[in-house]
Amino acid sequence: MKVINNNISLENFNAWSGAVETKEAIINADKASDFENLIEELYPDGIEETQLNDLLWLDEDFIFESLGIETED
Repeated sequence: MKVINNNISLENFNAWSGAVETKEAIINADKASDFENLIEELYPDGIEETQLNDLLWLDEDFIFESLGIETED
């Protein structure tokens, strides 16, 4: 089982499917470190790659709201 930890940054995470767009939006908004801090708060014991990818893919509204990223409807 591969776990994301403090040594892996969002930029180095190989997202797939719908998570790619969310990852790029976070990076483009210059919120990568804020996202990493959020993940550390939500998952203090680490998060599996699939869980992280699912979070990026399926919970983008929560992520964008938490990071203060404005989106167009």
